[in-house]
Amino acid sequence: MTRLSTAFAQVHPALVTFVTAGDGDTPAILDALVAGGATVIELGMPFTDPMADGPAIQAANIRSLAAGTTTADILSIARNFRTRHPDVPLVLMGYANPMLRRGPDWFAAAARDAGVDGVICVDVPPEEDDALGPALRAAGIDLIRLATPTTDVARLPRVLDGASGFIYYVSVAGITGLQQAVQSSIEEAVARLKASTDLPIAVGFGVRTPDQAQAIAQVADGVVVGSAIVELVAKHGLDAPAAVRDYVATLSAAIGTARKVMA
Repeated sequence: MTRLSTAFAQVHPALVTFVTAGDGDTPAILDALVAGGATVIELGMPFTDPMADGPAIQAANIRSLAAGTTTADILSIARNFRTRHPDVPLVLMGYANPMLRRGPDWFAAAARDAGVDGVICVDVPPEEDDALGPALRAAGIDLIRLATPTTDVARLPRVLDGASGFIYYVSVAGITGLQQAVQSSIEEAVARLKASTDLPIAVGFGVRTPDQAQAIAQVADGVVVGSAIVELVAKHGLDAPAAVRDYVATLSAAIGTARKVMA
């Protein structure tokens, strides 16, 4: 059992949260996510061209890079997080360039040594799995794949092949944070994915309110919230950890209500 599989098995549905590394006091924000009830944490690796992300996360990337955040800094944040929170799964999420700059084997080993559990690489498609997948699997790190509304029955097996940890269902065709899919389309997509894999299905993109989180939690194995948290970091500055903790607690409570309904 890995930390990810244990987390999804013990806390169902799971609350998956995202924050950009180096944007604000990241260690304190990560602690706030845990205190608020996050089950899994995605730590974004800032990049100059975050093509899948909307304005909020784009701005967070710019702030982080302007502050001088490096890959070494991110790994240090991860390593220290693992010391403070030995059981909370931590996933690095980002783009191929920072991950592959020193080679996939170096990145996989460095991530493993920092206590990272999984990696989401947004711009390496399953057809190019050799770029990163073998190195991650050899290091014991889950490669978390993305499925979208345009992932049809012909391509889905390719997406699932070599995936582990969980499947991140991107519920809208577009960039992060700007819109949310209708509930009926999410339900249909989750049912289709569950018919093809035993991996947990976490749904994200556009989730902002406790009501949205609760509705998704009634059909999915996890709910992913990112842009709304990143916006709080930008808005509150040094006071962001408290605001993040309180906001995440509202999401956690809503998902907890969904758990009771499902029981």
